[in-house]
Amino acid sequence: MERVLANLKKILPRHVFLFLQPVYHFSLAWFAALFYGFPSRKLFVIGVTGTKGKTTVVELLHEILGETGRGAASISSLRFKVRDKEERNERKMTMPGRFFVQRFLHLAIAARCHYVILEVTSEGIKQFRHRFIKFDAAVMTNVAPEHIEAHGSFEKYLRAKLDLFWRLSRDALAVLNCDDLYVDRFRAATSAHVFLYGETGVEGGGSEWAVRSASITGQGIEFDIGGQTIVSSLLGRFNFYNILAAVSVGLNQHIPIEKIASAIERVRGIPGRLEFVQREPFVVIVDYAHTPDSLKNVYTFLREQLSARRMICVLGAAGGGRDKWKRPEFGKIAAEFCDEVILTDEDPYDEDPNQILSEIESGISNFSAFAEASAGRQFPISKILDRREAIRAALKLAKPGDTVICTGKGAESWVMGPHNTKIPWDERRVVREEFDKLHQYKSRPPRDHVL
Repeated sequence: MERVLANLKKILPRHVFLFLQPVYHFSLAWFAALFYGFPSRKLFVIGVTGTKGKTTVVELLHEILGETGRGAASISSLRFKVRDKEERNERKMTMPGRFFVQRFLHLAIAARCHYVILEVTSEGIKQFRHRFIKFDAAVMTNVAPEHIEAHGSFEKYLRAKLDLFWRLSRDALAVLNCDDLYVDRFRAATSAHVFLYGETGVEGGGSEWAVRSASITGQGIEFDIGGQTIVSSLLGRFNFYNILAAVSVGLNQHIPIEKIASAIERVRGIPGRLEFVQREPFVVIVDYAHTPDSLKNVYTFLREQLSARRMICVLGAAGGGRDKWKRPEFGKIAAEFCDEVILTDEDPYDEDPNQILSEIESGISNFSAFAEASAGRQFPISKILDRREAIRAALKLAKPGDTVICTGKGAESWVMGPHNTKIPWDERRVVREEFDKLHQYKSRPPRDHVL
């Protein structure tokens, strides 16, 4: 149905559609909910929003809430999951269209699920995809500049996130990162019961759970809370916060802390998020990092926790036609942390990919101009549009003890080209294939000379 209506809008002149766009999106959300009988009213729906960490929190919550035996379903940028059955999200859309979401909620009821966790994006909120869904809880991970061009300003982007909390009822739950710069805006925006989480612990519902003996290393995360040790193989300080967000929801739902700990330990990793594809003779990691903050967090973790001898960075951008402000920022961060940078294609859409790479390179040049003047070194930059060839080149450069980090795609299934064309893609598989080719070539015995 949504596809039919989407085709109908193409008939209208563009200026007419832009004028009617808010009414179109709102009406579509209402009709989708009506068509499926407003299914969210029969479920406990949790929305997870923020700039980074949404997918990880959704995955953790699915596992934790499954401990109740009441059934959980979830939608994230990675997959659609109902209890233990899952389907990969290949829609290139974190929060799908209104009819898809309402149908998913309907299917969750049919599967006798009590909980549904939805990854809620600012663009989804802007297009009213969250409307006519009764959210019983909302989680804020963090807020940083993102989608500025799509929303018009950072303030409008922030307000889109706030809208989810503003619509919560007094009986609902708001889980907020108390260490985030904008937490007070979220507290002021909601009349729901507030749970706060942060580096020192969790507070809400008249109780406090202090975090003790926190350890964040290259092997994982471990800390004590509520008399229970939480152990996770997830990596990085950012995942420490993601775990605390999920723990907060679990505690609010009166799930025993030992069951929460067991569920977290079972989540061995999130596909495409700091995923180790190869460990010997050098490390190869694939990560989704698509904001300057997330890229810096990943690079910082590799330098500090893995003590990477030399970092070879395969770097794309935020995609064609959007978030152009990020490109020089990515370049600056790469120049700060990487020893070699290979710039490559990501999702150019209808934009000239060479122009995208030039804009990233401008950030590297501005940073490295200072670095060269102070340290007398030249910063090695390569530009290879073909992403497979770029990965192959990085693997050839790597020596034992090095780290190759490929960012931007993570576990995505496609590379998007002109006119929304899709090229099938699996970054993890490509890395393994190119590593195997290189290994076979190096281990191949020399041919005998025939005279």
